[in-house]
Amino acid sequence: GGMGGGAPPGPVPRGRRGQDSLVTLDLELEDVVFGADKRISQNLAVECPVCHGSCAAPGTEPITCSQCDGMGSIQRVTQSMFGQMLSYSACPRCHGHGTVIVTPCTECSGEGRVRANKQITVKVPAGVEDGMRIRLAGQGDAGVEGGPAGDLFAEVRVRRNAMFQRVGDDLVCELQVPMTAAALGTTVTIDTLDGPRDIQIQAGTPSGTVVTLGGLGVGRLHRGGRGDLKVSVAVRTPTKLDEAQR
Repeated sequence: GGMGGGAPPGPVPRGRRGQDSLVTLDLELEDVVFGADKRISQNLAVECPVCHGSCAAPGTEPITCSQCDGMGSIQRVTQSMFGQMLSYSACPRCHGHGTVIVTPCTECSGEGRVRANKQITVKVPAGVEDGMRIRLAGQGDAGVEGGPAGDLFAEVRVRRNAMFQRVGDDLVCELQVPMTAAALGTTVTIDTLDGPRDIQIQAGTPSGTVVTLGGLGVGRLHRGGRGDLKVSVAVRTPTKLDEAQR
């Protein structure tokens, strides 16, 4: 009976996964400390609003391929020293799908998707760092011919803050106080990201002393809770004194 090439593979489903996309997400320090929902607009391939990914014009549907009778493959017979050899290859008319779209959708030219600006909400978790990428599954380019969408990756860029600097999960800032206040002691109110907080400056505080405000730092990405706010005291020493001050 000759050598067989196995059973025919059958028609291949339409649809190809869309590409992944990358967008830069600019954040303020507050977004990183507390977490935030950021709304972005990105030009992406989206499902065709007319054919809804079917690729066929409204009111029409794919028909069975007449060349392969819907099998999606063509049988080929070749002669060899062992006898007849059977093999299968994708049908050149339907490209292995088993059906043919006779009337393609004019909106998407039979691709099943179009380009459009897409509004997307990115949930930023507290504690993300500059350069990290947030993955949004299925929010990338829509697939061809109704295939699944790719993923969207939002790369974090944190803007510099004028007052606070991030060090791990902590925030660091500098507080300048007059020499007299450091010598005699005082209470200073500073604006933190959580609102005003009082700091006690003990009498005789030297420059470089660090006052720690617990739980006012950056939200921890994996462990929960927050880091601390560390305030470095800088004592201002006057450089020019008049006679009365002396």
